[in-house]
Amino acid sequence: MRRYHIEHRTVYRYSEPVRFGLHRLVLRPRESHDIQVIKHKIIVQPEAKFFWLTDLFGNNIALVEIPQEANRLEIINEVIIDRVEGLEDSAPQRISRPSMAPVPVTYPEMELGVIQGYIIPVYEDDLASVHEWTQKCSESVPKPTALAMVAHLNRCVHEQIRYQRREERGVQSPARTLTLGTGSCRDMATLLMEACRSLGIAARFVSGYLDAMASAAGRGSTHAWVEVYLPDSGWRGFDPTVGATVTPKHVALGVSTHPRGVMPVSGIYDGPPGSYQGMDVAITIRRLDRPEEKPPEPETTA
Repeated sequence: MRRYHIEHRTVYRYSEPVRFGLHRLVLRPRESHDIQVIKHKIIVQPEAKFFWLTDLFGNNIALVEIPQEANRLEIINEVIIDRVEGLEDSAPQRISRPSMAPVPVTYPEMELGVIQGYIIPVYEDDLASVHEWTQKCSESVPKPTALAMVAHLNRCVHEQIRYQRREERGVQSPARTLTLGTGSCRDMATLLMEACRSLGIAARFVSGYLDAMASAAGRGSTHAWVEVYLPDSGWRGFDPTVGATVTPKHVALGVSTHPRGVMPVSGIYDGPPGSYQGMDVAITIRRLDRPEEKPPEPETTA
């Protein structure tokens, strides 16, 4: 069992007070059989009003109203989670076996209506170039299972696209990422997602946190990866930035068929042209299950 304390601080700066429109926060971790939220607290300055909802994909969304004008907007997300690393000894009947789903994947008829949303490409204009790249990469993998194919494409993205942190908002199109040979974690995840979809493998975009050296030092940023759905093993995570499968160090905040669907913080403001001065993001992740680290006193969930 791993216990993590996560602090995610986002600050928007303006040259003078501006009016804030509705903001959408995707900041509460997704709970599952291997992850439990022990504490969750969001602090917004200026003071804000919250409305919580669960969206189509099962994400926990906070809609935030900020009545007061200000030249600074600060959003602090504080989370404590427990993450299960392996199978429990008390459940000896559980088994784990590799997926044998072939390429192309045959999905159950009762799932097809939902599956289509995860197979239709987001960047239709890039479909030809993505498919060409995918076919070239897959030539060296004769008759693989779908799981093996995705793992191979994941390594291809990692090896062929150089990671480059970008401060610009949004995601590069897959064709542009292939042309430049560089991209952020969001860009690399989008390329892998579209490559899987070009082969008829259902895939979705995931936004969240990664326990890494930068986040341990308080210099982390949000991370992105991909999950593919296989009928005999469910959703499986792949991280092209590191070129490997998802581990307990990955903490998902939201999933979507589209990269824009799970932006951690999104919203609008109304102010004079040029008033926006920039944004600062700092994420700190600490392990609390180690002897030298003690968890803070529990608080009421926000």
